[in-house]
Amino acid sequence: MPNGGDWQSDVLRDLRGVPHQDARSTAEPDDSVSTPGRKRPVEAVQEPTPALGGGAFEQAGRQHQGHTPPEVTGEVPAPAPRSTPEARSVMGDGPSVALDRTPRHGESVAARAVRALRRTVYASATREVADATRTAEMLQRPVTTGRQIAVTSIRGGSGKSTVAALLGTAYAHYRQDPVLFLEADPALGSLPLRLGAETVRWTTGDLADLVTPDMSLPDVTGHLVPLPDNAWLLPASRGQVGTGLDSRAYERAVVALRRYFGVMVIDCETLPAEVGRVALAAAHSRVLTSPATPEGVSSTYAVLRWMRELPRRLLPGTVVVLTELTPHPGIDLDAATRQLRSTGAAVRTLPYDRHLASGGPIHTASLAHPTRKAAARLAAEVFRLAQQRH
Repeated sequence: MPNGGDWQSDVLRDLRGVPHQDARSTAEPDDSVSTPGRKRPVEAVQEPTPALGGGAFEQAGRQHQGHTPPEVTGEVPAPAPRSTPEARSVMGDGPSVALDRTPRHGESVAARAVRALRRTVYASATREVADATRTAEMLQRPVTTGRQIAVTSIRGGSGKSTVAALLGTAYAHYRQDPVLFLEADPALGSLPLRLGAETVRWTTGDLADLVTPDMSLPDVTGHLVPLPDNAWLLPASRGQVGTGLDSRAYERAVVALRRYFGVMVIDCETLPAEVGRVALAAAHSRVLTSPATPEGVSSTYAVLRWMRELPRRLLPGTVVVLTELTPHPGIDLDAATRQLRSTGAAVRTLPYDRHLASGGPIHTASLAHPTRKAAARLAAEVFRLAQQRH
């Protein structure tokens, strides 16, 4: 599987305006993933760059091995080891909000009854089984390099974190190797809440300088939030306003963590923020969410045209997801799809779902049948694009 290092370095240089050598040293993927998970490991190709050595664990150990003091050798003193941060509630320290323990189903009872009747009368069940089988086969394809899938948008409220949660949940359900949800949106992102996490401790910025090449998967996952189906979450903040995450820290975190996971779903901050641009350029495939509204489609079209003018081709590996935020969107979805596809990007629609619209943790069993099918198809298409060279 080609690693695509050259094009990623060039795009990072174009987006950020940094020297070529600097961009390659931090953003070039090395196709070195190993997933010593419980089920099926992913083939290791090579070790991460030596620049990741000398982390907090290693530096702390040197203080007790009789090394010559730094002031004699002229070495720069090692930073003090990080203390374990305090676990904080995902809901924050404000007044508690009672979550509905019986989440609303995505479809009404009448809609479910009509669909069940149609399946009984017509021969649609066979077609659905065949379609589901093809989707599962795509999602279960093995990889030799950890795939990075970036999910971003151009404005808040477009369903970005919801789509990231649906994608990662699909990969965790179908695949055997570990899956990581990495949040790169420190502005009080909603991904931990959508995934049902109750507390968070370590953040993406914390692990940027903490993970070392000699750490095993259990060592790494000890700093992550465990989720069902061999999946893990690394949040971007602990629910505090003002938490920062720069592009350098993001790049170090991704380079250090990608060797442990077969798939990484990255919930990025909105464009045109710097971390979002870097994540978009370095990912193997990209998802750009847009509300199914006139202003959402217009703004997304402008971003796609900007991406089309970049020196490297990003649009063939990009999928636009039009999220229906209301039962009856005020636009012609077919016309909007044609306009967005004219740029070269693929377009999918995530239908309105009462369960998703209610907020809170996503329960797969409570999703409407059309939502589950659309999410699985989207995950399969994005994963297929992530295995191609763009």
